[in-house]
Amino acid sequence: MIPTRPLSFIRITADGTRAAIVRPVAAEMPIAVEFNGIGYAVLMATPADLNDLVTGFALAERLVERADELPEIDVHRTKRGMIVRATLVPKRAARVADRVRHRVSESSCGLCGIENLEQALRPLPRVTAISDADDAAIFAALAALRDHQPLNRETGGVHGAALVARDGTIRLAREDVGRHNAFDKLIGAMAYPAIVSLIAVLIVIFLVTYVVPQIATVFVNSKRALPLLTVTMLAISAFVRQWGWLMLLGLVWTLQGANILGGSVMSGQSQWLYIGIVVLLAGAALLFWLRRSRP
Repeated sequence: MIPTRPLSFIRITADGTRAAIVRPVAAEMPIAVEFNGIGYAVLMATPADLNDLVTGFALAERLVERADELPEIDVHRTKRGMIVRATLVPKRAARVADRVRHRVSESSCGLCGIENLEQALRPLPRVTAISDADDAAIFAALAALRDHQPLNRETGGVHGAALVARDGTIRLAREDVGRHNAFDKLIGAMAYPAIVSLIAVLIVIFLVTYVVPQIATVFVNSKRALPLLTVTMLAISAFVRQWGWLMLLGLVWTLQGANILGGSVMSGQSQWLYIGIVVLLAGAALLFWLRRSRP
């Protein structure tokens, strides 16, 4: 029997037409593979021809060199998935322990490579966010995605992940032979510039509010005239000390208002930066309150 199951879908076409359809979908489930009692990997696979799957997997992993070096393969069905227990001939048993100790990161899915079904089916928090992108935006993003995948255009075999605005504009895209790797790259690209920007802002604020005044003190004590640049920095320092919190508050209000009115102004990077500014503003407000509360 072909391992499929029927699923109901709503088909949406580019012209906005919607129609309910039922299509057979190939079954996929976690398959835990054990060699000589050692949990080796969990594969996401179609539950058919599992003896062939494990034999080919063992050969590809170089655990064995011939199929007859797997004298026993037993398939067990559980509530969590399938478990395939294979026995290697004694001369190949050491390879299993060695490969488990030196397992490397692969480009396969997030489940392939973990060692047991409990890890594969661990409870995860329910996703409650709902996308408010309309059909036109989705099709616009799909049409534009190819332009953001130069590696895939050249090779025809690379996954892509993209950050898409509500109007369908692609803000950022990353590629990799592994789809989860592409997604991880996208997450990193969204977060890293914001972190760097926040650190840069903190460094500048530290220099303006603390380092420059200390330099000015050295010049005053030595009775030397302050350079024009230092005088300018002192003026900026005094302004930031008195009104910096108000500037940050105005920036937060501006970003939030633009996000509400524009709908797609804030990208993933600016959202991270926005959070950092809010945290920074809260710290500045606390320091301002502490200074005011001193007797």
